[in-house]
Amino acid sequence: MRSADERPRAQGGDGPGVRPLASAGTGGFVERHGLWDERQHVAAGQVRRVIDELGLDKVRFSFADQHGVLRGKTLTREAVPGALRSGVTAPSSLLLKDTSGRTVFPVFSGGGLADGRFAGAGDIVLVPDMTTFRVLPWAERTGWILCDLYHPDGTPAAFCSRGLLRGRLAALADAGYDLTVGVELEFHVYRPASEGAVPVAPGRPGAPGPAPEVAPLSSGSQLLHEEGLDRLDDLVDLLYRGLTGLDLPLRSLELEFGPSQLELTLDARDAAQAADDALLARAAVRQICRRNGYHATFMSRPATVETASSGWHLHQSLRHRATGEAAFDPAPDPAPDPAPDAEPCSAPGSVSGSAPGEPLSPVGRHYLAGLLEHAPAATVFTTPTVNGYKRYLPMSLAPDRVVWGIDNKGAMVRVVGARGEGGARLENRSGEPAANPYLYIASQVVSGMDGMARRLDPGPPTTDPYDAGARGLPGSLDQALNALDADPVFVKALGQDVVSWFTTIKRAEFARYLAHVSDWEQREYFDLV
Repeated sequence: MRSADERPRAQGGDGPGVRPLASAGTGGFVERHGLWDERQHVAAGQVRRVIDELGLDKVRFSFADQHGVLRGKTLTREAVPGALRSGVTAPSSLLLKDTSGRTVFPVFSGGGLADGRFAGAGDIVLVPDMTTFRVLPWAERTGWILCDLYHPDGTPAAFCSRGLLRGRLAALADAGYDLTVGVELEFHVYRPASEGAVPVAPGRPGAPGPAPEVAPLSSGSQLLHEEGLDRLDDLVDLLYRGLTGLDLPLRSLELEFGPSQLELTLDARDAAQAADDALLARAAVRQICRRNGYHATFMSRPATVETASSGWHLHQSLRHRATGEAAFDPAPDPAPDPAPDAEPCSAPGSVSGSAPGEPLSPVGRHYLAGLLEHAPAATVFTTPTVNGYKRYLPMSLAPDRVVWGIDNKGAMVRVVGARGEGGARLENRSGEPAANPYLYIASQVVSGMDGMARRLDPGPPTTDPYDAGARGLPGSLDQALNALDADPVFVKALGQDVVSWFTTIKRAEFARYLAHVSDWEQREYFDLV
């Protein structure tokens, strides 16, 4: 977060009548339960100063639900000090809904979920993480802050996905490693075909209505075409200014292969921060586009797309906590024997144990093997929607097999060798851009740590990533859920409650999908039989 004196002054920020924001004070929920450390208290003071100097009127207090969608409340300036003392309450049932907004657990009869903590759809408490505060570039005099979730007794909320990731990263830290993550998100942007009222689903207020009608912005077959991107320069500039205005580490905006398809990449960062970045970037893209007459979607394969689905390629590497050195880098190849009169040389700090020409250290190989071993179960988290499985197609630059390759973009995991300062890394190409960032990354940590603990071997790299004999990724969300049920590693790492919570929600979604009569069925059978 930038300090107040580093932020651009909002229009009219110190106009007449702007009163200084009151101190957050003491004695509230946050202090009683010791939920802030010194860093949070310092950041809170900076936030109050920014709000005063820029004359902000509103602050959005937001959290990521189980689907990686932002939920929360917008508070007035006057209400902010109370929220900093005691958080913001919201219905706990928000954590129990499928993607249609339907609560899939019997909360009013208790349901036995998390020792009854969600009975009656009572409250959860949103506690702001003051280090995430931002000023929205596209909304007048408005701040934005991410929150962690707690139960009213001050214990972490059972199903806070941000907290679940932090728990897995803490376990990784106990093993002596930190995780670095780089994000590549593909998405589609369209022009709405017509302006008008938002369509509403008949018979059930709040359910998803008909999808908006849209028109493409580009024709496809345009990968990295500079002139094609130039035609979208107005949109690119809007996204650039919005994302960088949020202090997100935007690295590139690129034209992808399919019609209306783009990609954004973010600089590699600490895993917890990278997850926040991905969450905010998606929300920012959608909000910026909507305000400027576009429709952006991170749905993997929209019905309008005939040539290319969207993926989320997750780059990951470990660092030694003690030294900060890259843990996946292999040992250098041995130097040739020196001439008899040459001085002996050494390579201080080199990693031992890698075979000559090996792209990864032993730690990297074990971590990679864990990703492969648990890929079918982890797919519930990397590809959590029914639609995402329509992306797994052979010969498509999207994986459909559980294999790894050296710089092979058809493999599920692509190993990228050490270059410059980056170090060796693994790129998991199986994820969809709609995945919850916290659960996606957590699934990688769970899988990789098991590979390290058991010293698993990934076997040789593939040269044929679509080999029909290779183990396939799940072909549907239902198959992925069955794979998760059969893999005890996730229950051991996340807890039975968490796994049951997420699988129950996803099975409810899949059951609704099966019950729906699709356009394809209507076309195929209605007149024929």
